Amino acid sequence: MASQDDELMALAAAASRQAYAPYSQLHVGAAIETVRGGRYAGCNVENGALPSGGCAELHAIGAAILAEGPTVQIARVAISATDAEGIPMPIPPCGACRQRIVEFGRSAEVCFLGPDARMVRMRAEELLPQIFVLGKRERS
Repeated sequence: MASQDDELMALAAAASRQAYAPYSQLHVGAAIETVRGGRYAGCNVENGALPSGGCAELHAIGAAILAEGPTVQIARVAISATDAEGIPMPIPPCGACRQRIVEFGRSAEVCFLGPDARMVRMRAEELLPQIFVLGKRERS
């Protein structure tokens, strides 16, 4: 499992190097692995109209949906972030991305750097314990 984690984290780190972050200088990459074994990456893309940028997780999930369709199921997520000097930063998924992740994989394993510089691994439902579910639509 460690080598799979390393591979997914390397994909996330490569994506972070492509980030467009001229305002925050925070370069974030996310990589997801689906239940079917597909791997997809995304990076954060900022915008001068600040709220209209997009998180790395959003773009990785979008790539997975594009490739596998709207019923895609996420098995694992890795997030890599650095500052402008390339120093690793402890960045878990934001609240909106936590919701995005649980929409497609409630029990997905999410891996990111913690504040103590160690890797944190949690299930998506642990990151967002009070999951918002609209109507009867609920995914496992």
